Amino acid sequence: MGISLAGSNPVPGIGYCSRNKTESKRIYAENQRERKIPDEGQQALPQGRVTSIDALRGFDMFWIIGGERIFASLHAIFNNPTTAWIKRQLSHVEWEGFRFEDLIMPLFLFIVGVAMPFSLAGRLARGDSRRRIYLHIIKRTLILFVLGMVAQGNLLEYDLSKLHIYSNTLQAIAAGYLIASIIILNSRRLGQIVTTAVLLLLFWGLMMLVPVPGQGADKLAADGNLAIYLDKLILGRFQDGTKYTWILSSMTFACTVMLGVMAGQLLHSQKRNIIKFLCLLALGIGGIVLGFVWGKYLGFPIIKHLWTSSFVLFSAGICYLLLAFFYLVIDVWGFKKWAFFFVVIGTNAIAVYMARSQFDFRTLGDIFVDGLDKYCGNWNGFIHAAAGLAIVWLILFWMHRKKSFIKI
Repeated sequence: MGISLAGSNPVPGIGYCSRNKTESKRIYAENQRERKIPDEGQQALPQGRVTSIDALRGFDMFWIIGGERIFASLHAIFNNPTTAWIKRQLSHVEWEGFRFEDLIMPLFLFIVGVAMPFSLAGRLARGDSRRRIYLHIIKRTLILFVLGMVAQGNLLEYDLSKLHIYSNTLQAIAAGYLIASIIILNSRRLGQIVTTAVLLLLFWGLMMLVPVPGQGADKLAADGNLAIYLDKLILGRFQDGTKYTWILSSMTFACTVMLGVMAGQLLHSQKRNIIKFLCLLALGIGGIVLGFVWGKYLGFPIIKHLWTSSFVLFSAGICYLLLAFFYLVIDVWGFKKWAFFFVVIGTNAIAVYMARSQFDFRTLGDIFVDGLDKYCGNWNGFIHAAAGLAIVWLILFWMHRKKSFIKI
Protein backbone atom coordinates (compact mmCIF):
# COMPACT_ATOMS: atom_id res chain seq x y z
CA MET A 1 0.00 0.00 0.00
CA GLY A 2 0.99 3.57 -0.47
CA ILE A 3 3.07 3.45 -3.67
CA SER A 4 3.73 6.93 -4.99
CA LEU A 5 1.63 7.94 -7.95
CA ALA A 6 3.61 11.04 -8.81
CA GLY A 7 4.91 11.80 -12.26
CA SER A 8 4.22 9.85 -15.45
CA ASN A 9 5.78 6.52 -14.54
CA PRO A 10 3.45 3.54 -15.01
CA VAL A 11 3.16 2.69 -11.33
CA PRO A 12 0.00 1.58 -9.55
CA GLY A 13 -2.90 3.85 -10.38
CA ILE A 14 -1.45 4.55 -13.85
CA GLY A 15 -1.69 1.12 -15.44
CA TYR A 16 -1.20 -1.35 -12.60
CA CYS A 17 0.08 -4.26 -14.63
CA SER A 18 2.15 -2.43 -17.20
CA ARG A 19 5.47 -3.56 -15.67
CA ASN A 20 6.71 -6.88 -14.42
CA LYS A 21 6.64 -7.76 -10.75
CA THR A 22 10.37 -7.25 -10.18
CA GLU A 23 10.29 -3.68 -11.44
CA SER A 24 7.14 -2.95 -9.44
CA LYS A 25 8.72 -4.26 -6.25
CA ARG A 26 11.82 -2.14 -6.89
CA ILE A 27 9.70 1.00 -7.24
CA TYR A 28 7.79 0.10 -4.09
CA ALA A 29 11.02 -0.38 -2.10
CA GLU A 30 12.40 2.95 -3.32
CA ASN A 31 9.23 4.76 -2.35
CA GLN A 32 9.26 3.16 1.08
CA ARG A 33 12.79 4.47 1.62
CA GLU A 34 11.79 7.92 0.39
CA ARG A 35 9.04 8.07 2.97
CA LYS A 36 11.51 8.00 5.84
CA ILE A 37 13.09 11.34 4.88
CA PRO A 38 10.30 13.77 4.00
CA ASP A 39 11.31 17.05 2.38
CA GLU A 40 10.70 20.36 4.06
CA GLY A 41 7.08 21.40 3.58
CA GLN A 42 6.00 17.86 2.75
CA GLN A 43 5.00 15.20 5.21
CA ALA A 44 5.83 11.56 4.63
CA LEU A 45 3.35 9.71 2.48
CA PRO A 46 0.61 8.05 4.57
CA GLN A 47 1.32 4.68 6.08
CA GLY A 48 -1.67 2.32 5.99
CA ARG A 49 -5.12 3.88 6.00
CA VAL A 50 -5.58 7.58 5.29
CA THR A 51 -7.67 8.95 8.12
CA SER A 52 -9.48 11.53 6.02
CA ILE A 53 -10.82 8.80 3.70
CA ASP A 54 -12.23 6.78 6.60
CA ALA A 55 -13.67 9.95 8.15
CA LEU A 56 -15.33 11.04 4.90
CA ARG A 57 -16.77 7.57 4.42
CA GLY A 58 -18.11 7.74 7.97
CA PHE A 59 -19.53 11.21 7.34
CA ASP A 60 -21.43 9.79 4.37
CA MET A 61 -22.73 6.81 6.31
CA PHE A 62 -23.69 9.04 9.25
CA TRP A 63 -26.59 10.47 7.29
CA ILE A 64 -27.96 7.01 6.53
CA ILE A 65 -27.77 5.59 10.04
CA GLY A 66 -29.48 8.50 11.76
CA GLY A 67 -28.01 11.87 10.89
CA GLU A 68 -30.71 12.60 8.35
CA ARG A 69 -33.50 12.00 10.88
CA ILE A 70 -31.75 14.05 13.55
CA PHE A 71 -31.33 17.13 11.37
CA ALA A 72 -34.74 16.81 9.71
CA SER A 73 -36.36 16.70 13.16
CA LEU A 74 -35.01 20.18 13.96
CA HIS A 75 -37.80 21.70 11.91
CA ALA A 76 -40.44 20.31 14.29
CA ILE A 77 -38.56 22.01 17.16
CA PHE A 78 -37.64 25.42 15.74
CA ASN A 79 -39.94 25.75 12.71
CA ASN A 80 -38.09 28.55 10.92
CA PRO A 81 -36.90 29.12 7.34
CA THR A 82 -33.44 27.70 8.12
CA THR A 83 -34.74 24.41 9.51
CA ALA A 84 -37.28 24.22 6.67
CA TRP A 85 -34.38 24.53 4.19
CA ILE A 86 -32.41 21.84 6.05
CA LYS A 87 -35.37 19.47 6.00
CA ARG A 88 -35.88 20.07 2.28
CA GLN A 89 -32.19 19.36 1.60
CA LEU A 90 -32.61 16.00 3.34
CA SER A 91 -35.07 14.75 0.73
CA HIS A 92 -34.46 13.79 -2.89
CA VAL A 93 -35.52 15.98 -5.78
CA GLU A 94 -38.44 14.54 -7.73
CA TRP A 95 -36.52 14.38 -11.02
CA GLU A 96 -34.24 17.22 -12.19
CA GLY A 97 -32.01 19.19 -9.84
CA PHE A 98 -29.86 18.51 -6.82
CA ARG A 99 -30.16 18.55 -3.04
CA PHE A 100 -27.80 17.42 -0.30
CA GLU A 101 -29.62 14.07 -0.03
CA ASP A 102 -28.71 13.38 -3.66
CA LEU A 103 -25.02 13.47 -2.71
CA ILE A 104 -25.06 10.44 -0.40
CA MET A 105 -24.93 7.74 -3.07
CA PRO A 106 -22.35 9.34 -5.41
CA LEU A 107 -20.13 10.10 -2.42
CA PHE A 108 -20.05 6.37 -1.64
CA LEU A 109 -18.96 5.54 -5.18
CA PHE A 110 -16.43 8.37 -5.18
CA ILE A 111 -14.82 7.17 -1.93
CA VAL A 112 -14.56 3.64 -3.33
CA GLY A 113 -12.52 5.16 -6.15
CA VAL A 114 -10.33 7.18 -3.77
CA ALA A 115 -9.38 4.01 -1.90
CA MET A 116 -8.64 1.91 -4.99
CA PRO A 117 -5.06 3.13 -5.60
CA PHE A 118 -4.24 2.11 -2.01
CA SER A 119 -5.65 -1.41 -2.26
CA LEU A 120 -4.53 -2.23 -5.79
CA ALA A 121 -1.04 -0.82 -5.23
CA GLY A 122 -0.67 -2.97 -2.14
CA ARG A 123 -1.66 -6.10 -4.01
CA LEU A 124 0.83 -5.45 -6.77
CA ALA A 125 3.59 -4.58 -4.31
CA ARG A 126 3.29 -7.90 -2.51
CA GLY A 127 3.60 -9.73 -5.81
CA ASP A 128 0.02 -10.58 -6.76
CA SER A 129 -0.24 -11.67 -10.37
CA ARG A 130 -2.55 -10.02 -12.86
CA ARG A 131 -4.78 -13.10 -12.72
CA ARG A 132 -4.98 -13.00 -8.94
CA ILE A 133 -5.86 -9.31 -8.95
CA TYR A 134 -8.64 -9.91 -11.46
CA LEU A 135 -9.99 -12.82 -9.41
CA HIS A 136 -10.13 -10.59 -6.34
CA ILE A 137 -11.94 -7.90 -8.32
CA ILE A 138 -14.50 -10.39 -9.65
CA LYS A 139 -15.01 -11.89 -6.20
CA ARG A 140 -15.53 -8.48 -4.61
CA THR A 141 -17.90 -7.43 -7.39
CA LEU A 142 -20.04 -10.54 -6.96
CA ILE A 143 -20.17 -10.19 -3.16
CA LEU A 144 -21.22 -6.55 -3.41
CA PHE A 145 -23.85 -7.41 -5.98
CA VAL A 146 -25.35 -10.18 -3.86
CA LEU A 147 -25.28 -7.97 -0.75
CA GLY A 148 -27.18 -5.36 -2.74
CA MET A 149 -29.85 -7.95 -3.53
CA VAL A 150 -30.05 -8.78 0.17
CA ALA A 151 -30.24 -5.11 1.20
CA GLN A 152 -32.86 -3.93 -1.27
CA GLY A 153 -33.62 -6.65 -3.80
CA ASN A 154 -35.68 -8.86 -1.47
CA LEU A 155 -33.32 -11.81 -1.94
CA LEU A 156 -34.05 -13.18 1.53
CA GLU A 157 -37.78 -13.23 0.79
CA TYR A 158 -37.05 -16.34 -1.33
CA ASP A 159 -39.87 -15.30 -3.63
CA LEU A 160 -39.11 -14.74 -7.31
CA SER A 161 -42.16 -12.52 -7.69
CA LYS A 162 -40.57 -10.02 -5.28
CA LEU A 163 -36.94 -10.30 -6.41
CA HIS A 164 -35.19 -7.21 -7.82
CA ILE A 165 -31.91 -8.13 -9.49
CA TYR A 166 -30.30 -4.68 -9.83
CA SER A 167 -31.68 -2.00 -7.54
CA ASN A 168 -29.22 -0.92 -4.85
CA THR A 169 -26.27 1.36 -4.11
CA LEU A 170 -23.97 -1.60 -3.39
CA GLN A 171 -24.71 -2.96 -6.86
CA ALA A 172 -23.94 0.41 -8.40
CA ILE A 173 -20.66 0.32 -6.49
CA ALA A 174 -20.03 -3.22 -7.79
CA ALA A 175 -20.58 -2.19 -11.41
CA GLY A 176 -18.56 1.02 -11.08
CA TYR A 177 -15.74 -0.76 -9.26
CA LEU A 178 -15.52 -3.52 -11.88
CA ILE A 179 -15.40 -1.15 -14.84
CA ALA A 180 -13.01 1.24 -13.11
CA SER A 181 -10.70 -1.65 -12.18
CA ILE A 182 -10.51 -2.76 -15.81
CA ILE A 183 -9.70 0.80 -16.86
CA ILE A 184 -6.89 1.37 -14.36
CA LEU A 185 -5.39 -2.07 -14.86
CA ASN A 186 -5.09 -1.53 -18.60
CA SER A 187 -4.24 2.14 -19.08
CA ARG A 188 -1.94 4.86 -17.85
CA ARG A 189 -3.24 8.02 -16.25
CA LEU A 190 -3.92 9.88 -19.50
CA GLY A 191 -5.75 6.86 -20.83
CA GLN A 192 -7.86 6.74 -17.69
CA ILE A 193 -8.84 10.40 -18.06
CA VAL A 194 -9.67 9.96 -21.73
CA THR A 195 -11.68 6.79 -21.11
CA THR A 196 -13.68 8.50 -18.35
CA ALA A 197 -14.43 11.44 -20.63
CA VAL A 198 -15.43 9.11 -23.46
CA LEU A 199 -17.84 7.22 -21.19
CA LEU A 200 -19.46 10.50 -20.10
CA LEU A 201 -19.85 11.62 -23.71
CA LEU A 202 -21.01 8.19 -24.85
CA PHE A 203 -23.73 8.08 -22.21
CA TRP A 204 -24.85 11.56 -23.28
CA GLY A 205 -24.89 10.49 -26.93
CA LEU A 206 -26.86 7.31 -26.27
CA MET A 207 -29.43 9.04 -24.06
CA MET A 208 -29.97 11.98 -26.41
CA LEU A 209 -29.57 10.43 -29.86
CA VAL A 210 -30.81 6.83 -29.70
CA PRO A 211 -34.59 6.67 -30.23
CA VAL A 212 -36.72 4.84 -27.67
CA PRO A 213 -39.52 2.72 -29.19
CA GLY A 214 -42.74 4.65 -28.93
CA GLN A 215 -40.96 7.74 -27.57
CA GLY A 216 -38.33 8.82 -30.07
CA ALA A 217 -34.90 10.27 -29.33
CA ASP A 218 -33.91 13.09 -26.98
CA LYS A 219 -36.33 11.97 -24.26
CA LEU A 220 -35.43 12.23 -20.59
CA ALA A 221 -38.86 11.79 -19.03
CA ALA A 222 -39.11 9.57 -15.97
CA ASP A 223 -41.21 6.99 -17.82
CA GLY A 224 -39.73 7.44 -21.28
CA ASN A 225 -35.94 7.35 -21.64
CA LEU A 226 -33.45 4.90 -23.09
CA ALA A 227 -32.00 3.83 -19.74
CA ILE A 228 -35.33 2.88 -18.16
CA TYR A 229 -36.39 1.22 -21.42
CA LEU A 230 -33.31 -1.03 -21.36
CA ASP A 231 -33.81 -1.86 -17.67
CA LYS A 232 -37.37 -2.97 -18.30
CA LEU A 233 -36.40 -4.82 -21.46
CA ILE A 234 -33.49 -6.74 -19.90
CA LEU A 235 -34.61 -7.16 -16.30
CA GLY A 236 -38.27 -7.70 -17.12
CA ARG A 237 -40.29 -8.54 -14.03
CA PHE A 238 -37.11 -8.30 -11.92
CA GLN A 239 -36.88 -4.54 -12.56
CA ASP A 240 -37.44 -2.65 -9.31
CA GLY A 241 -40.39 -0.60 -10.51
CA THR A 242 -38.79 2.76 -9.64
CA LYS A 243 -37.56 5.64 -11.81
CA TYR A 244 -33.93 4.75 -11.05
CA THR A 245 -31.92 3.25 -13.89
CA TRP A 246 -29.10 0.77 -13.55
CA ILE A 247 -27.82 -1.16 -16.58
CA LEU A 248 -26.94 1.69 -18.94
CA SER A 249 -26.18 3.95 -15.97
CA SER A 250 -23.40 1.53 -14.99
CA MET A 251 -21.27 3.47 -17.50
CA THR A 252 -21.60 6.63 -15.47
CA PHE A 253 -21.38 4.81 -12.13
CA ALA A 254 -17.89 3.88 -13.34
CA CYS A 255 -17.17 7.54 -14.15
CA THR A 256 -17.99 8.56 -10.57
CA VAL A 257 -15.64 5.85 -9.28
CA MET A 258 -12.93 6.92 -11.74
CA LEU A 259 -13.12 10.54 -10.61
CA GLY A 260 -12.54 9.19 -7.10
CA VAL A 261 -9.58 7.14 -8.37
CA MET A 262 -8.01 10.33 -9.71
CA ALA A 263 -8.38 11.93 -6.29
CA GLY A 264 -6.75 8.88 -4.70
CA GLN A 265 -3.85 9.07 -7.12
CA LEU A 266 -3.36 12.70 -6.20
CA LEU A 267 -3.28 11.89 -2.49
CA HIS A 268 -0.59 9.27 -3.20
CA SER A 269 1.58 11.63 -5.18
CA GLN A 270 4.68 13.28 -3.76
CA LYS A 271 3.35 16.77 -4.32
CA ARG A 272 3.39 19.08 -1.33
CA ASN A 273 0.33 18.68 0.85
CA ILE A 274 -0.89 22.21 0.16
CA ILE A 275 -0.65 21.52 -3.58
CA LYS A 276 -2.74 18.37 -3.14
CA PHE A 277 -5.34 20.40 -1.29
CA LEU A 278 -5.38 23.11 -3.94
CA CYS A 279 -5.68 20.54 -6.72
CA LEU A 280 -8.63 18.90 -4.98
CA LEU A 281 -10.17 22.34 -4.52
CA ALA A 282 -9.70 23.20 -8.20
CA LEU A 283 -11.11 19.85 -9.32
CA GLY A 284 -14.10 20.40 -7.09
CA ILE A 285 -14.87 23.85 -8.43
CA GLY A 286 -14.26 22.68 -11.98
CA GLY A 287 -16.56 19.68 -11.60
CA ILE A 288 -19.38 21.80 -10.19
CA VAL A 289 -19.05 24.39 -12.96
CA LEU A 290 -18.84 21.82 -15.77
CA GLY A 291 -21.75 19.81 -14.40
CA PHE A 292 -23.90 22.90 -13.96
CA VAL A 293 -23.13 24.23 -17.45
CA TRP A 294 -23.73 20.84 -19.09
CA GLY A 295 -27.00 20.47 -17.25
CA LYS A 296 -28.30 24.03 -17.52
CA TYR A 297 -27.11 25.20 -20.93
CA LEU A 298 -26.14 22.13 -22.97
CA GLY A 299 -29.39 20.23 -22.66
CA PHE A 300 -28.39 17.28 -20.46
CA PRO A 301 -29.96 18.01 -17.06
CA ILE A 302 -28.68 16.96 -13.65
CA ILE A 303 -30.81 13.88 -12.94
CA LYS A 304 -29.73 11.48 -10.21
CA HIS A 305 -32.25 8.80 -11.24
CA LEU A 306 -30.50 8.50 -14.61
CA TRP A 307 -27.00 9.28 -13.30
CA THR A 308 -26.55 11.73 -16.17
CA SER A 309 -23.09 12.92 -17.12
CA SER A 310 -23.87 16.39 -15.74
CA PHE A 311 -24.91 14.78 -12.45
CA VAL A 312 -21.63 12.84 -12.35
CA LEU A 313 -19.54 15.98 -12.74
CA PHE A 314 -21.61 18.17 -10.43
CA SER A 315 -21.77 15.60 -7.61
CA ALA A 316 -18.10 14.68 -8.03
CA GLY A 317 -17.22 18.36 -7.73
CA ILE A 318 -18.85 18.48 -4.31
CA CYS A 319 -17.12 15.20 -3.38
CA TYR A 320 -13.74 16.73 -4.29
CA LEU A 321 -14.47 19.74 -2.10
CA LEU A 322 -15.47 17.56 0.85
CA LEU A 323 -12.34 15.43 0.43
CA ALA A 324 -10.22 18.58 0.21
CA PHE A 325 -11.66 19.86 3.49
CA PHE A 326 -11.29 16.53 5.32
CA TYR A 327 -7.75 16.02 3.98
CA LEU A 328 -6.63 19.54 4.89
CA VAL A 329 -8.01 19.50 8.43
CA ILE A 330 -7.26 15.88 9.35
CA ASP A 331 -4.15 14.79 7.44
CA VAL A 332 -2.40 18.11 6.82
CA TRP A 333 -3.22 20.20 9.89
CA GLY A 334 -3.43 17.11 12.09
CA PHE A 335 -6.77 17.91 13.77
CA LYS A 336 -7.98 14.32 14.08
CA LYS A 337 -9.84 14.05 17.37
CA TRP A 338 -13.03 15.67 16.05
CA ALA A 339 -13.13 13.13 13.20
CA PHE A 340 -12.98 10.04 15.44
CA PHE A 341 -16.80 9.90 15.56
CA PHE A 342 -16.87 9.54 11.77
CA VAL A 343 -13.82 7.25 11.58
CA VAL A 344 -15.55 4.71 13.84
CA ILE A 345 -18.43 4.60 11.35
CA GLY A 346 -16.27 4.71 8.23
CA THR A 347 -14.03 1.78 9.12
CA ASN A 348 -17.04 -0.54 9.21
CA ALA A 349 -19.27 1.12 6.65
CA ILE A 350 -20.29 -2.04 4.78
CA ALA A 351 -21.14 -3.84 8.02
CA VAL A 352 -23.36 -1.06 9.34
CA TYR A 353 -24.96 -0.51 5.94
CA MET A 354 -26.03 -4.14 5.77
CA ALA A 355 -27.08 -4.26 9.42
CA ARG A 356 -29.18 -1.14 9.01
CA SER A 357 -30.86 -2.60 5.90
CA GLN A 358 -32.08 -5.59 7.91
CA PHE A 359 -32.79 -4.04 11.29
CA ASP A 360 -34.11 -0.70 12.53
CA PHE A 361 -31.83 0.26 15.40
CA ARG A 362 -34.31 2.89 16.51
CA THR A 363 -36.31 0.09 18.12
CA LEU A 364 -33.39 -0.48 20.49
CA GLY A 365 -32.99 3.21 21.11
CA ASP A 366 -36.70 3.50 21.83
CA ILE A 367 -36.28 1.15 24.79
CA PHE A 368 -34.21 3.81 26.53
CA VAL A 369 -36.17 6.93 25.57
CA ASP A 370 -39.84 5.95 25.17
CA GLY A 371 -40.50 7.00 28.75
CA LEU A 372 -39.32 10.54 27.99
CA ASP A 373 -42.04 11.18 25.39
CA LYS A 374 -44.41 12.77 27.90
CA TYR A 375 -41.78 15.35 28.84
CA CYS A 376 -40.15 16.22 25.54
CA GLY A 377 -42.89 17.59 23.30
CA ASN A 378 -41.48 18.66 19.93
CA TRP A 379 -38.09 17.21 20.85
CA ASN A 380 -39.39 13.62 20.69
CA GLY A 381 -38.33 13.04 17.07
CA PHE A 382 -34.85 14.39 17.73
CA ILE A 383 -34.38 12.30 20.89
CA HIS A 384 -35.57 9.06 19.28
CA ALA A 385 -33.37 9.64 16.22
CA ALA A 386 -30.35 10.43 18.42
CA ALA A 387 -30.95 7.34 20.56
CA GLY A 388 -31.04 5.09 17.51
CA LEU A 389 -27.82 6.62 16.19
CA ALA A 390 -26.16 6.25 19.60
CA ILE A 391 -26.95 2.52 19.69
CA VAL A 392 -25.42 2.00 16.25
CA TRP A 393 -22.35 4.10 17.04
CA LEU A 394 -21.66 2.32 20.34
CA ILE A 395 -21.77 -1.04 18.57
CA LEU A 396 -19.34 0.27 15.96
CA PHE A 397 -17.15 1.78 18.68
CA TRP A 398 -16.96 -1.63 20.38
CA MET A 399 -15.94 -3.20 17.05
CA HIS A 400 -13.36 -0.46 16.57
CA ARG A 401 -11.89 -1.05 20.03
CA LYS A 402 -11.70 -4.77 19.28
CA LYS A 403 -10.12 -3.97 15.89
CA SER A 404 -12.91 -5.92 14.24
CA PHE A 405 -13.18 -4.50 10.73
CA ILE A 406 -15.41 -6.26 8.23
CA LYS A 407 -13.98 -5.93 4.73
CA ILE A 408 -14.84 -7.33 1.33
